[in-house]
Amino acid sequence: MSSEGTATTTDLDVRLEKHRVELTGYCYRMLGSSFEAEDAVQDTMVRAWRSYDKFEGRSSMRSWLYRIATNVCLDMLNAGNKRARPMDLTAPSPLAQAALNPRPDTTWLEPMPDARVLPTVSDPAEAAVAKESVRLAFMAALQQLPPKQRAVLILREVLAWKASEVAELLGTTVASVNSALQRARATLAESDGAGAEAAASDPLDEEQQKLLERYVAAFEGYDMTALTALLHEDAIMTMPPFDLWLRGTDDITGFMTTLGAACAGSRLIPVEVNGLPGFAQYKPDPEAGGYTPWAVQALEISKGRITGFHCFLDTARWFPLFGLPLRLDGDGEAAGVGGVADVQAEADQVE
Repeated sequence: MSSEGTATTTDLDVRLEKHRVELTGYCYRMLGSSFEAEDAVQDTMVRAWRSYDKFEGRSSMRSWLYRIATNVCLDMLNAGNKRARPMDLTAPSPLAQAALNPRPDTTWLEPMPDARVLPTVSDPAEAAVAKESVRLAFMAALQQLPPKQRAVLILREVLAWKASEVAELLGTTVASVNSALQRARATLAESDGAGAEAAASDPLDEEQQKLLERYVAAFEGYDMTALTALLHEDAIMTMPPFDLWLRGTDDITGFMTTLGAACAGSRLIPVEVNGLPGFAQYKPDPEAGGYTPWAVQALEISKGRITGFHCFLDTARWFPLFGLPLRLDGDGEAAGVGGVADVQAEADQVE
């Protein structure tokens, strides 16, 4: 290949790559799956490469890539699968009937690191909308929409495209776009908790930060009295891939001291997941010593309490996705109950 051809290839690589994060965020909102979203973006990039000579520049490259990504996602959604949370599928289980029944990976709404889907923007209001639009409750509500309504709502409400731009992208009319948006808004308005986590400020204020520090201390110390004081009385706990979910402090702490008793003595490392505060949980390894990955936790906060914590247990998938170490050694005392800052310091040492 000539040096001119190499330069052109490199330039196209750079131009495509600068859109990867926002495209991943778009595909993730469309599909509800971390890995399917990344596959969709990779497919989009390959299609763009192959058809670049046909790109005539009548629209921006960004619009052109979104058109390709939308078609990829709509093709993937033709199978009709709707990603869900445990509470979208079953009633809460009383502690006395708690059973850990797994469902296939394709059932569940999957977690996603903020850094993979939230581009850096200078406008705080724009950043706040982007974060709210990947929070778990909003993501679950999106999954209830037909695919084209989903695309219209994301493009119009989250990405602030004009109706005419969306119509051009979808090959339809402005009237059709406006109608789809109206129907999508009505469905979301009926969805339980679609904006339930919006009470958490961005960034977290001092009170919320202290709440998280108390949570770390209570969880790592496995102090159920302290944990109960931090949970809303109707707090929810979920544990995909199991369809079990629990509601209320008594059932949650009861589960943690019975079926979940092996989590005593765990260590937590902060992560940013789905626009929410979260933690990577490592539980003690009694055979090899140290700590082994157990869950990525996403916490919902409202009015000074934790209203939900969602524990994604498929660590072989989630810890590499979040760039987390696959083991903590036994010298992890710095990640004890000293607060979030100390936990992060240990994470930096481990990595």
